[in-house]
Amino acid sequence: MAIVTIVGSGLMGSAMAWPLSDNGHEVRLVGTHLDAGIIQSCQTQRFHPTLKRELPHGVQPYLSDEIGEALRDAEIIVSGVNSHGVRWIAETIGPLLRRGQRLIAITKGLEADDHGTLTILPDVLQAALPEGMRNRIALAAIGGPCIAGELAGRRPSCVVFGCRDAEAAQAFAAAFRTPYYHVWTTTDLLGLEYCAALKNAYALAVGLALGLLEKAGGVDRSGAHTHNLAAAIFAQACTEIERVLEVIGATRRFAYGLPGAGDLYVTSVGGRTVRCGTLLGQGHPMHEVRQIMAGVTLEGAEIVRVMSHGLPRLVADGRLGAQELPLLRTLIEVVVHNQPVRVAAEQFFGALGRV
Repeated sequence: MAIVTIVGSGLMGSAMAWPLSDNGHEVRLVGTHLDAGIIQSCQTQRFHPTLKRELPHGVQPYLSDEIGEALRDAEIIVSGVNSHGVRWIAETIGPLLRRGQRLIAITKGLEADDHGTLTILPDVLQAALPEGMRNRIALAAIGGPCIAGELAGRRPSCVVFGCRDAEAAQAFAAAFRTPYYHVWTTTDLLGLEYCAALKNAYALAVGLALGLLEKAGGVDRSGAHTHNLAAAIFAQACTEIERVLEVIGATRRFAYGLPGAGDLYVTSVGGRTVRCGTLLGQGHPMHEVRQIMAGVTLEGAEIVRVMSHGLPRLVADGRLGAQELPLLRTLIEVVVHNQPVRVAAEQFFGALGRV
């Protein structure tokens, strides 16, 4: 059995403690500087206040200033921070890493530099580590549909672990896999992470259909919803994810498997990303949405912003046509340029030559 340290005691980072503990590992849960209240509850009551569950047996909580102790002799480190914390965690744990450790991240996202070149967050994290450690630890990431509360409730979940080192990917999977936490592996870390990021943007698009329904007065007396439009948006989203995967040379079938359609579905059934899209569909401009949802990390909107820089780069490089990805372009108009919502369904599918 291994010593596993989870850095970041938010919902998903903390939920990873359940399969790890069930597998007999020694699990150390470390809060960031923003997680003091969570860790104090875990220490005094062994109760996680946001997951609303008692910690599994053997999980030891640590405050952020105890991270050195929590990382001592750890064989696996889980990065449980959100996309804004990627450089923080690299700078924080970097000086404490040792050769041969394995690091797996739950963070999903992309970054665009000043030229619009896109980079997946595991590569951002790796580049921010001390130079001498960047290639001396195995780095992996998790994709696919998984709601933290369901994982902590030991509900069946199916995910994909990605690592460019196939042997390391299998080792990660063996450490986490349980009868309820089903893990597949891939060496296509690039494709996995693009899916994990883009599904947040496209789940926001599904939320637009719900907001448009509410703006129009809601379900009518005959019970008519906007499920037809939401389904078309979902299908177009999968089509556009496939096209992006093709462009970057990644595994296209991910678009219709766990990393793409699976993760998009679970993100579309509710939560902050869909709520953001719903508010936009109701007619609120993005700055109002940010006020309404103050204090909430809007990862879907952030990916749209990043892609507003990355998409022109892909077009300029001749990798995408100027009119491709109409749904993503709609999202950019709404989220970045504060344009009214208009879902041009007539531009879907055929524009990519798939139907």
